[in-house]
Amino acid sequence: MQYMQSPFSWGTRISYAAKNIQEPDAGRANGLRMTELLTATAVRSAFRGHFEKSARIFRSPARVNIIGEHTDYNDGLVMPTNTALHTWLAIAPREDRQLRMYASRFNESVEVSLDDLRATPNGGWQEYPKGVLHALQNRGFDQPGADILIAGDIPLGSGLGSSASLETATAFAILSCSTQEIDRRQLAVMCREAENDFVGVSCGIMDQYVVALCEKDKAMLLDCRTLDYELVPLIANGKFVIVHSGVAHRHREGGYNVRKEECRQAAALLAERRPDIRALRDVDCTDLERERERLGDRLYRRARHVVTEIDRVSRARSALADEDLESLGSIMTASHASLRDDFEVSCAEVDSLIEMTLTCDAVYGSRQVGGGFGGCIVSLVDGGQVEVFIRKVRDWFREHRGADPWCHVLEPCDPVQEVITE
Repeated sequence: MQYMQSPFSWGTRISYAAKNIQEPDAGRANGLRMTELLTATAVRSAFRGHFEKSARIFRSPARVNIIGEHTDYNDGLVMPTNTALHTWLAIAPREDRQLRMYASRFNESVEVSLDDLRATPNGGWQEYPKGVLHALQNRGFDQPGADILIAGDIPLGSGLGSSASLETATAFAILSCSTQEIDRRQLAVMCREAENDFVGVSCGIMDQYVVALCEKDKAMLLDCRTLDYELVPLIANGKFVIVHSGVAHRHREGGYNVRKEECRQAAALLAERRPDIRALRDVDCTDLERERERLGDRLYRRARHVVTEIDRVSRARSALADEDLESLGSIMTASHASLRDDFEVSCAEVDSLIEMTLTCDAVYGSRQVGGGFGGCIVSLVDGGQVEVFIRKVRDWFREHRGADPWCHVLEPCDPVQEVITE
């Protein structure tokens, strides 16, 4: 296994003309980044160098799901928050119907007509903004062409919602430049439709909703059926530390969609005897045990994860409100055990990393974050012991993986927005 050294998704560098602007260092253990003004200025300058015109600057954050994995597409509860890693997007409208996009991460340019937005099977990064433009057209928005530069510092294949971040940044920027307005809730729903229907990833609503709506210093308890939500303050003396396992996940390779289909099958079987069941959200442990033999082992375990995870979200909300770090940590660790054993979306590299973190005195709990099959873990750490924890992770990672880890201490931030610079 070859481990990733620098796992940024949309750009470790913004390249333009004869210059290179170095973006945030992946090796910095505390996830420190350039200041907002400097980063926004760098993106603006890179756009001017590439397209030879001025631009407006937008950014959308990464998402960290504290608890509630694979419950969103089962109409369940989730509790994510945002962190100060972003997709940055510089944009200038055009007078024609052409969309010219440059992704600095890949040093790739793509040009398409807004009158010919077609999905490309197994296409690359460009499918996400194309999907957003397609969804806007389907909703009756008449947007002009645009020149767009995409950059960012969300790790590749991390499980931190980089696709939703790109989608919301694109939609928010396009609508802002065309002076057309959309409610942020509608924006999130539209971006999810773009990923489901155009890109082909059957994700739930969580990622788009939290990056579009969650306020700084808060977690979002979201009901994925009703889309009602509550904002819960984060705990001041506990820090969430994200560590990349070194293995990038790939949702479009099928594992994520397979799990979603298995959940649908389990709910359909249970609904044969209880017609009020619309999704696994409507099932309890008594239902599962009664129908265990009919479900079979695989569907039973998939459903058991969802049912118990929804309960863990409710208990985690109480622990967060009570600032009970020990209870919240235990719930997170139980979540990972369920993801590993019942939902089977973990891997050996993630499991061994989590086992190591749980041996650290400063850690209350750890779990895989995101859809699974690689990506990041999140650990709840005593606020005064973060540097000690990161040193231990670094030493272990060097010994077992032969590389420095990518770590990031959660930095609360605002949702998708325009960044104004002088």
